[in-house]
Amino acid sequence: MMAMVSALALLLAPRPVSTRPTSPHLHSRRLALPPPRPATLSAQAATHPRRAGRLQQLHAASCCNNSAPAAGTSGGSATGAKDWRFYLAWYLMSLDKNPIATKAVTSAVLTLAGDLICQLVIDRVPELDLRRTFVFTFLGLALVGPTLHVWYLYLSKLVTISGASGAIARLILDQFIFSPIFIGIFMSLLVTLEGKFSLVVPKLKQEWLSSVLANWQLWIPFQFLNFYFVPQKFQVLAANFVALAWNVILSFKAHKEVIAK
Repeated sequence: MMAMVSALALLLAPRPVSTRPTSPHLHSRRLALPPPRPATLSAQAATHPRRAGRLQQLHAASCCNNSAPAAGTSGGSATGAKDWRFYLAWYLMSLDKNPIATKAVTSAVLTLAGDLICQLVIDRVPELDLRRTFVFTFLGLALVGPTLHVWYLYLSKLVTISGASGAIARLILDQFIFSPIFIGIFMSLLVTLEGKFSLVVPKLKQEWLSSVLANWQLWIPFQFLNFYFVPQKFQVLAANFVALAWNVILSFKAHKEVIAK
């Protein structure tokens, strides 16, 4: 009787629960599944084309949303900056491939703008003198740009001293030897091409010295900085920032009426 009671108690007693720990790696794998790989996407595209197309659209949209800037923030400024960099890179590449032609065209544009400003703003002519503008622009294209390219290149080879002493030496040669001669040649050719050869000497007597003085006042401070800081390759480009103002002055001096004495 006692044996039957003990056997019944063992059968009715609760069984212990197993406390064996489960692997955290298996648990994490069950919870977080990796995204489908491209091979899986391609397999799904073969079996379920509609579902695969939706997955690809969602993937493309998420990529675009992550990379595209917010609307109305800096999209316009970024585009403008890219355009400016593109044109600057194109101009520098043109300087490398065709330096003389690039500088000649740049000089022509600046002389054209300088003469138009002189006629419209300073002289205030009722009608533009297109022949005058053409001759002035032609000299910028055929004379000013190529001559300055050759001169700056020769000047950099002639004066090899670096630092402030080299810049001062180039400045003296440029402003006190080259510029007075070049201004006289430019005025003489301008008057000649305009069909007024008889006025070449009176024009030089009347306007050459004042033009040289105006040239010194404008160019000496700038050219010192140009020769000191700017590499030879970019000196004509840097000079173009001041050349527009100088072309206005030169056009005014060159086309000023000669006073008979």
